[in-house]
Amino acid sequence: MTSSSPDSFASPSQRHEPWDAVVIGAGAAGLMTALTAARRGCRVLVLDHASKPAEKIRISGGGRCNFTNLGTTEKHFLSQNPRFCISALRAFKPQDFLSMVDAHGIAWHEKALGQLFCDDSAQQIIDMLLDELKKAGGVLRLTTEIKAVRKVEGLFEIATSRGSESAHALVIASGGKSIPKIGASGFGYDIARQFGLEIQPTRPALVPFTFSEVDKQWSVPLSGLSVDAEVRIGKVAFREGLLFTHRGLSGPSILQISSHWAEGTPVTVNLAPGADTLAALKDARSTHPKQDVSTVLSTILPKRLAKALCEREKISGNIAQLGDKALRRIDDCVHRWQVSPIGTEGYRTAEVTLGGVDTRAISQKTMEARDVPGLYFVGEVLDVTGQLGGYNFQWAWASGHAAGKAIKAADKL
Repeated sequence: MTSSSPDSFASPSQRHEPWDAVVIGAGAAGLMTALTAARRGCRVLVLDHASKPAEKIRISGGGRCNFTNLGTTEKHFLSQNPRFCISALRAFKPQDFLSMVDAHGIAWHEKALGQLFCDDSAQQIIDMLLDELKKAGGVLRLTTEIKAVRKVEGLFEIATSRGSESAHALVIASGGKSIPKIGASGFGYDIARQFGLEIQPTRPALVPFTFSEVDKQWSVPLSGLSVDAEVRIGKVAFREGLLFTHRGLSGPSILQISSHWAEGTPVTVNLAPGADTLAALKDARSTHPKQDVSTVLSTILPKRLAKALCEREKISGNIAQLGDKALRRIDDCVHRWQVSPIGTEGYRTAEVTLGGVDTRAISQKTMEARDVPGLYFVGEVLDVTGQLGGYNFQWAWASGHAAGKAIKAADKL
């Protein structure tokens, strides 16, 4: 987006009748806002620079879209203003979105932890949203670059690569910085700053960790291996799958804890939660003294991982030859592995952006900026970040619904 130079906008004689609302961003939150407002009789235009709408929906959930989570509460979100999301989440629940899905005959299934996925394709969710928008009379315009935005005499003027538009309400639904290859950028933050709103610091979240070259020497051969693990930073812990990669660690448990990680912070990993490794090792020392220590450990961990840990710690030989100190070292490696990532994979692979538009300046009931009447922010652009598992989509639906219900048609202003 360029600056709001007067040359970017149409002259008064070129302007069209103002829309009730222009929504910038044809993703989950933007389409939900638009269709909700259009159903209420508002004239709504959705603009997006991409050639296809809702790319993040299309690629989510392995192509099947984890479109909500039945257990959604405010506890599943991070924000500097943690109570902000409560009102919208209570006003539009997972069951409300599920009713839309069912009405369109989209088959779905529930995975662990209340996660709902399409049986067939994420494209079904996109088609549903576009169909609802069209039926309500909303207009979608793609491949449209936003050049500048300003507010003049109560109207928002939006200069685009296809001409200028004006609206009584402007909704910023442009998302965060995650996955730039599908067009993500900091556009929404720029608009917020232009109108005097503050931005909470942003960083990649729900993102894999990267290792140092030293750590990769022993971990890279494990690439593709996964285990059930518990990962912890302080009092925050997640127990889900952990995956070794060519660059470090990934998997649901790692993505979850990454939202709580700061550079230099160690992560404690339990590679065999529920197992008593020390007792198993001591027992084997008595009952199978000639067994190699890595063989004994492979009864608890995958064989490749057991061997790699023993080699890393330089512990080898028959278990009968090992004293309690060596066995405790192995036990620590299994249950209290201190991981020190050097970083993350960044926005390139991050599922969401942590931080965003400071919600203290936003109405929690309507998503409208308190000091800029008619300016709304919805979805990921706000400082509201969900855990992995469908929570971020539920926030998109809920915040979009809240804004869509608040936008008024011109004849009702």
